[in-house]
This record gives sequence, structure tokens and C-alpha cells, in this order.
Amino acid sequence: MALSTQHIYEPLTEEKAVALAIKLNLFAEDAVLACREIGDGNLNLVFHVTDESNKGVIIKQALPYAKVVGESWPLSLHRAKIESDALKQFAQSVPQYVPEVYYTDETLAVTVMEDLSHLQIARAGLIQGKSYPLLAKHVGEFLANILFYTSDFALDPQEKKELVKQFTNPDLCKITEDLVFTDPFFDHDTNDFEEGLQEDVEALWADFQVKLEAAKLKKKFLTNSDALIHGDLHTGSIFADEYTTKIIDPEFAFYGPIGFDLGQFIANLLLNALSRNEEEREELFIQAEETWNVFSDTFTKLWEKDSLEVYTNVDGYLEYVLKTTWRDAVGFAGCEVIRRTIGLAHIADLDGIADEEKRLAAKHHALRLGKALLLNQQSITPDILHEIIKVTA
Repeated sequence: MALSTQHIYEPLTEEKAVALAIKLNLFAEDAVLACREIGDGNLNLVFHVTDESNKGVIIKQALPYAKVVGESWPLSLHRAKIESDALKQFAQSVPQYVPEVYYTDETLAVTVMEDLSHLQIARAGLIQGKSYPLLAKHVGEFLANILFYTSDFALDPQEKKELVKQFTNPDLCKITEDLVFTDPFFDHDTNDFEEGLQEDVEALWADFQVKLEAAKLKKKFLTNSDALIHGDLHTGSIFADEYTTKIIDPEFAFYGPIGFDLGQFIANLLLNALSRNEEEREELFIQAEETWNVFSDTFTKLWEKDSLEVYTNVDGYLEYVLKTTWRDAVGFAGCEVIRRTIGLAHIADLDGIADEEKRLAAKHHALRLGKALLLNQQSITPDILHEIIKVTA
């Protein structure tokens, strides 16, 4: 549907969300609708509107500030359009892996999309010990397609540069620049960690080699406009079941480094592994390795089939691109592991460990793991991630 002509922004209520669904004719004329606000993230309102048969839609609205902090942290509402545009862009190559967008309203900062409530957020399922046998395959295929087809390898240079402009996303990028690449490596007031981690955290802050690697990766995030990346691809941004995977919430999308999304996703698999007993971790290591293998194989096939780059057939160039992408993914994973442990936005995988001693032990391990990933980007290969977990235990 086209953008609406409403000219005044106001936060929706459950009643107004229902009224919008009726106005858009998303349900039968005589349907009795119910609505509840289900947003549990840091930035948005999310409404689930359903009829008597449980047919539903999701109405997501950006707030002009970060919910996690409050009105003292203002944010542009333009991120809602970024998100809806990104979902539509991703759907051009992998519609099976994203929710369908029914309607967008730039003024209201609203996106109306497919209801995925029959699925579960992957993070919640993984914490419960559930298995998602196709998750790694689907995420690998998703990333290979969106990153290849929005890059210079597949696009006319002018078209790609127009997309770079379209997806310029300074407010959300600033969050990542600060909370992933900067604040956790310094004594900053956004950091949040238990007193029992103080000694390890201070040692991290004093480690200039770690800071140097974080600085290099931050520079890549700031300057490498390789492809349209999701920008926040963790297990909480994925709905899944045994057969289905749907990637949601690309409001952080922008043109960034190819390895970033891979690093974030793999880091979150490894963090979930740290929350488990040793004998239960193998599945997560297999998924992390499979994600890369599927990505690499799929990207290679797309390169051979559709690359427009004149150097496509130069021996060694594809291998260079893939090797660089993996190396960067390892480094980005290191930053993500550290920031999820001591930064502003924690994850339930670690914070939800009920036993305090085990929780602190897992977080100590996470800090050692993050440091190892940062310092060993050149030597870590996908098949030895499980060994890195062991040697940092």
C-alpha cells in the first residue's frame, strides 16, 4: 500500500492500532478485533491485532526516543522507513526469509506486516534448549543473497550508490558505534556489569591490543559500504520453528561491511553455548560453522552466476573476498560478545542463568572469549570455534 497522507505523528495506543487496521481493511468488515502491545525491545511499540479466528497482523511504530533510556535519548523516526524499505529490499531475493510488509506510513513511523506469532523468537527457544535444525542454513542463505545482490558485485555502480543514500541511517549507526565498538572498551557510564566482573573489566579496559583491534573494526563499520546489512542480526531478531526462519527488525540497516551480520549472529550462538553445559554446546558450534559454510557456498554460486565485476574470473579474488569477510566476522563477533556481557544491552542467555556463581562464571568466560576472537582474527577458522570456547574456559 502507498504511504498515507496523515501529517501529524502521535504514538499509537491499542485502540488506535485497531482503528488503523480497520481503516486499512486488513480484516473482514464485521470482524471483532483484539489488540495488545507486545514490544519487548528497546526502541519501538509493537501491536498484535487479531480477529476471532486468530488471523492477525503486526503494527510496529517507532518512538522518537530509545525506550531503554527514555526521552533523554532522542532518535529519528526515519528508522521506520529504513526498516520497511530494508524488508522490501531483502524480499527481492529471499522473500521466504522475511515477513511480508502490507503498509507503511512514514509520518506515523508505522509498518504493518505479516503476523509471525505462530513462530517463536529464536533466542527464547534456544534458551529453552530447543533445536532449530534449519536455522544456520536459512541464515547463511539469507545473508549470502542480501549481501551479494546489494553489493557492487551485482549492481550497477550508480544504482548501488543511490541505495547507499537511501539507507543512510546515522542515528541507529551511532548506537552501534557507541554501544558495540566504543563504550565497552572504556570506563563509560552506559556499561552495566556485576561487581564480580570488575577486575576482568578493568583488565580489558587496560588492554591496548584489544582496544586497537576494536578501533580497526570500528573504522570498518564507519567506512566500508560493502552491501546493505541488517545491522542487528542476533537471535532475538529471528522468528523460527523446526522448518521456518523469518528475519525481522532491520531498522539498523545501512550499507556496511559484509562480515558484520555474520559476526553478530555467530556471536549470539556462541553466547548461548556459554549458557549451556559443556555436553549441550556442540549443536551451537555446528550451527555457527554451518552458517559460514552455507554463506560461503551460496555466495560463491551467486558470484559465479550473476557477478558483474570485471575481476570476477581473476584467480584468487573470490577467495580474498571470502577470507576477508570471515576474518572480519570473527572480529565483529568478539566485539558483540564483549558488549553483550558488560555493555548497555545484555542478553537473557547469560542474564537468565539463575545460579549467581554459574552466571558470573559464564560472563568471565564470555569476556575471555571476546578478547580471544578480537586478538586472533587471522588464525581462527570456522571449524575451530569449539576449540576457542575450550581454551578460553
